[in-house]
Amino acid sequence: MERYAREERGYPPYHPAMMVKVLLYAYCIGIPSSRKIEKRLEEDIGFRVLSANNTPDFRTISDFRKDHLKALAALFLQMVKLCQKAGLVKLGHVSIDGTKIKANASKHKAMSYKRMKEEEARLEAEIQDLLKKAEAVDEEEDQRYGRNKRGDELPKEMAFRESRLKKIREARAALEAEARAADEQTQGKGGKATGAPEDKAQRNFTDPESRIMPAPGGKHFEQAYNAQAAVDSANQVIVAAEITDQPSDREQAVPMMKQVKANTGELPRQMSADAGYFSSDAVKDLTADGIDVYMPPDRMHHTYKMPAAPRGRIPKGLSMVDRMRRKLRTKQGRKRYGLRKELPEPVFGQIKQARGFRQFLLRGKEKVRGEWQFICTGHNLLKLFRAGAVGLVGQDFLSQSSAA
Repeated sequence: MERYAREERGYPPYHPAMMVKVLLYAYCIGIPSSRKIEKRLEEDIGFRVLSANNTPDFRTISDFRKDHLKALAALFLQMVKLCQKAGLVKLGHVSIDGTKIKANASKHKAMSYKRMKEEEARLEAEIQDLLKKAEAVDEEEDQRYGRNKRGDELPKEMAFRESRLKKIREARAALEAEARAADEQTQGKGGKATGAPEDKAQRNFTDPESRIMPAPGGKHFEQAYNAQAAVDSANQVIVAAEITDQPSDREQAVPMMKQVKANTGELPRQMSADAGYFSSDAVKDLTADGIDVYMPPDRMHHTYKMPAAPRGRIPKGLSMVDRMRRKLRTKQGRKRYGLRKELPEPVFGQIKQARGFRQFLLRGKEKVRGEWQFICTGHNLLKLFRAGAVGLVGQDFLSQSSAA
């Protein structure tokens, strides 16, 4: 935020530490809207104390969040380290999970690859038809184009179709580029390339990086992002936070554990995740890193009761899938895997239900990642507060945030 020190024109900007405090407090109590924050700055005593009676308008608040999103997201790492310093992070057991959060885009603004091809052909035909009509009615040029125009400007209906056609072509090209990238990855693993996007592959025109995903409960679909969190078992502190545009969690286990190590300096001794994360390669890689993994290969309903494991040692010849099945049937396996219900799920409940955060305000994967990490920063700050540790480390955090 060095530009604050160089500001010379107009009124001096609001102090970044004050703006960070206001935004963090707003996210902690479930008020991320810049317009609602502006109103609270005028009416709410808590906001007025934090802002020292400054009243930035909603546009200033919104611009600050957008302009300094990277710095705000970086506060997540600082908060994780402060939680470590306060003794709230133990890394004895970390559980990971994902939750779908609505994007700032309507699913009705999405179009499938098949529909794009159909619409492209239709619009091209309509544009050609409009051009022929324009040529055929030159004698009505004054009425059609206006007496003071040259007559070669695009009519409104043609301009709309040209604009629409351009957007569809851009979206189609993006889907084809994604398909080529996926083919290269598939071929690199010895798989077979498909050559083109599937007809049902979709792209949204409002936020092209968001995806259609099953909503929590699986009863309907939303335009969304998959928000990932790794939660430490000691105090429900989020030690890693990520955003993916993939509905499936399958490829997220190893990257999330890498982020845990990057954020905290070490890997957890144990980790758990649901069946959506399972792959033999993931279990093999995590185990090789020294992590005791509890990750079922089969989906299990909350009410499912595992049968007891057979007596004796696990046979060496079993596959990774069968070894994990047997491990999770042991008394310790059931207990360790059960932590998953006590860690990420309540955290998501606190964020989405208690604080009411169910939709991102920003658009694009990088900006949404920054917003998600800032939300998780607020969650961890509340953990510090409830542990009575804010006074011990709060000044460190504020000095780092104003220097970011």
